[in-house]
Amino acid sequence: MEDSTLLEVKDLYVSYGHVQALKGVSLRVNRGEIVVLIGANGAGKSTLLETILGINTPQRGDIIFEQRSIAGISADKNVRDGIFLVPEGRGVFAGMTVLDNLLLGAHHNMKNVKEHLERVFEWFPVLAERKNQIARTLSGGERQMLSIGRALMSSPKLIMIDEPSIGLAPIIVNEIFDILVNLNKKGYTILLSEQNANKALKFAHRGYVLETGKLALEGRAEELREDPRVREAYLGV
Repeated sequence: MEDSTLLEVKDLYVSYGHVQALKGVSLRVNRGEIVVLIGANGAGKSTLLETILGINTPQRGDIIFEQRSIAGISADKNVRDGIFLVPEGRGVFAGMTVLDNLLLGAHHNMKNVKEHLERVFEWFPVLAERKNQIARTLSGGERQMLSIGRALMSSPKLIMIDEPSIGLAPIIVNEIFDILVNLNKKGYTILLSEQNANKALKFAHRGYVLETGKLALEGRAEELREDPRVREAYLGV
């Protein structure tokens, strides 16, 4: 495996009881990339991200992170080793303050917490302004910023984000994707799932299309945007 490869998924199979959620999925994420998973609801995008993190145990296949297998490793250990998942629906602790939500992101490594917190507040000024505010009172976009900020508190090598635009107004979606691009420019590697294929493929380097648990297409983002199958099924043209 090349040194530039941060994550490699090999022929992954995952099931929930009798339901086969992933059927031989393979993908690669290089360091410094934004890679997007696109597909309809039920395609297996969330299952794939959760399995990489360690929430699900694969039946077959392997997951290689930094040149070692992590298939079946617990999510807590994978977080400590540099993988963080921002779940669909933001996943903030609604009854806690913004600050306490952020500190939870660093629970496994408090050594550089002050430095990380200053960086998050620099990149997300609204979180600094509202650090003592209860999370449930934030807007949807602010909650998404909080969930991304919490990920940054963990010193991640790979940030995975599940459906970052869901439920947000178009202007806020643009803001969230601008944030992801800026984080990528600062050196963060990002793997995200997204139903808004048109938006995601404008910002990503490469993409994978999942259909009912199988890999249907893969390629550079600009190539997928021009692929007639993607345009018809996901771009509405």
